[in-house]
Amino acid sequence: MIVLGSTGSIGVNTLAIAKRFGLNVDVLVAGNNIPLLNQQIAQHNPGVVIIADAKRIHEVNHPNVLSGEDAIERTILESKSEFVVNALVGFLGLRPTAAALRSGKKVALANKESLVTGGAFLDTSKIVPIDSEHFGLWYLLQERPVHSMTITASGGAFRDWPLERLDRATLEDTQKHPNWSMGQKITIDSATMVNKLFELLEARWLFGEGRYNAIIETRSIIHALINFKDGSTTAHIAYADMKLPIAYALLGKVDEPILQPVDLVEVGRLEFRSIDPKRYPIWEIKEEVLRNPHLGVIVNAANEVAIERFIAGEIGFMDIAKLIIWALERYHDKKPASLEEVFVLDRELRKKL
Repeated sequence: MIVLGSTGSIGVNTLAIAKRFGLNVDVLVAGNNIPLLNQQIAQHNPGVVIIADAKRIHEVNHPNVLSGEDAIERTILESKSEFVVNALVGFLGLRPTAAALRSGKKVALANKESLVTGGAFLDTSKIVPIDSEHFGLWYLLQERPVHSMTITASGGAFRDWPLERLDRATLEDTQKHPNWSMGQKITIDSATMVNKLFELLEARWLFGEGRYNAIIETRSIIHALINFKDGSTTAHIAYADMKLPIAYALLGKVDEPILQPVDLVEVGRLEFRSIDPKRYPIWEIKEEVLRNPHLGVIVNAANEVAIERFIAGEIGFMDIAKLIIWALERYHDKKPASLEEVFVLDRELRKKL
């Protein structure tokens, strides 16, 4: 397989499953964590390694090291691997997803932005989701008429903050996730609820048109629920560990324990909350975006620009949602007609935002 984003949490868990089940790793793609990458190279012996910064190639313990986005796409097209695990962060992940599908490869997808921005132009029949929410929906689907699908959210770093404090939230505050440790951008997306909006868009592209919603479940034990037309509801319950969806994506079938079963007596109680637009203003545009999923490219470009400005200290935390909503109102009539137009529109938007 090819692993894009090997030193992130998804990549680390992917390589753990690869080691456990003796799966071959042909290509590793990583960012700046060279020490961890070198450990992965020693353990998995890939044929090609790609990093972000060409100036650091000499730090990598491998004879065949490349750098940059073009190298990623070219290597995907040339590799004989049949599987690509895409755990890259941001819009950067779309082109590799498209290249993998174009070359007939199957994609285990953790890069939300691929579907959020390019879902209309990607063959989702060759995509296996490894987000726990979409895996949960897939796991629950049966031959019964579905009324609606629900995914869950942790609520992010500010789910329990007084509303009046949110304007003063710092970058450091956004990283204090109540349930786990993730990368910087995705933790900010969790705090704004952009992450969950993106996951609803992903679900729409993966499972088709329908009713989709999200609620907060504070323990992150329930990942997805399906409400059937007969009035019954099923829930996918598992400890939050990405090895389970990754194992199914890579192996297709799992017949041995990957996780410990959830002990509901030990859990004791679960708490559910609605997603309040006063706390998460981005939720005001949820229905519009789900009705018009092509708007995902606008939301994503605005979000990435806003996060860059927030990290740089140029805007406040609550301004992230304001910029996204402003961009959507101003550019809502922009609708790409091809994958290449998605890239053109993304570039244009970033210059104007």
